[in-house]
Amino acid sequence: MGLQSMRSPAEGEFLFEIDPEPLQECVTALGGLPLFGRAVRSLDAPGSVKRNLRLKQWGRGLDEAAYVESFLTLNAVGGDCLADFDQLREAADVTQMTGSQMPSAEGARKSRYRFHEEARIEQPQLELAVDQVSYLPEESAPLRASAQVNQDAVRELWRRCPEQQIATVDLDSTIIESWKKAAKRTYEGTSGSQPMLAPWAEMNVVSAGEFRDGSVPAQQRPPRVAQRAFGALPETVRERYFRGDSACEEQALLTWLRNQQRPDGPQASIGFAISARMNPVPREEFLATPEERWQPYGEDSQVSRQCAQVDYCPEETVENRCREP
Repeated sequence: MGLQSMRSPAEGEFLFEIDPEPLQECVTALGGLPLFGRAVRSLDAPGSVKRNLRLKQWGRGLDEAAYVESFLTLNAVGGDCLADFDQLREAADVTQMTGSQMPSAEGARKSRYRFHEEARIEQPQLELAVDQVSYLPEESAPLRASAQVNQDAVRELWRRCPEQQIATVDLDSTIIESWKKAAKRTYEGTSGSQPMLAPWAEMNVVSAGEFRDGSVPAQQRPPRVAQRAFGALPETVRERYFRGDSACEEQALLTWLRNQQRPDGPQASIGFAISARMNPVPREEFLATPEERWQPYGEDSQVSRQCAQVDYCPEETVENRCREP
């Protein structure tokens, strides 16, 4: 008896009909944008902007809060230049999901230039020493207001996580390439900026930051950003720590971290770990360490790494002399 021929499921009729008429609804690849906007507004970012930032002299067009939210939106959807605003402005889905039309690229550019105060740039340029090539101007009032908006957001986030009582500030500079005429040359040979950021590691949020030209080395005045970062933390945080690479091996910063009675920061201990630049003194200590004290740390196809605990007192200024290794 032969097998009966069975109808394959792939031979059946479609369970739906195909409508040849195009959909009238708005189809988007940015479906997560409303959730992002809700998060921004739940942190009261627009309210903080209205309280702290005053840029416009006339009531026409978008206000400061709308401009700030538009830049956050641009970043969230992957935009990387002002010209991308024109594309978002023409997108009906973005307008529907945000509740307002994005600014034009020209409008966004003008809003950013209101943060610029030429006098604050000219003065440090005039004070440059003959052998200096970089300078750090004092921030304009709008930039300081933006820092306050960021601090408000950090504290609102912490209000929702009051159990987080430890704050570790990471300080680091990052080169961002730019091809603008005003961009300065970085130590890597490219042109761009080198902003310094100080994230709160446990909360994964930037507590403070400072825009810097690409020519400004990371070791130039790091205490300013570190002080702002610790100042942005909630006063009820119980444990404070600091981490930095070798650019943070700077006397003013080390002095500030060690001083528990610091006038411009928390009156408490700040534990810190900072990478030290290699010099002949620690190198001799490392080479003199017995082989049996070295422990495996990691390896790959090119190198094998080992580590050892070495008691070493950095050679620093008298007021910064270490009390223990």
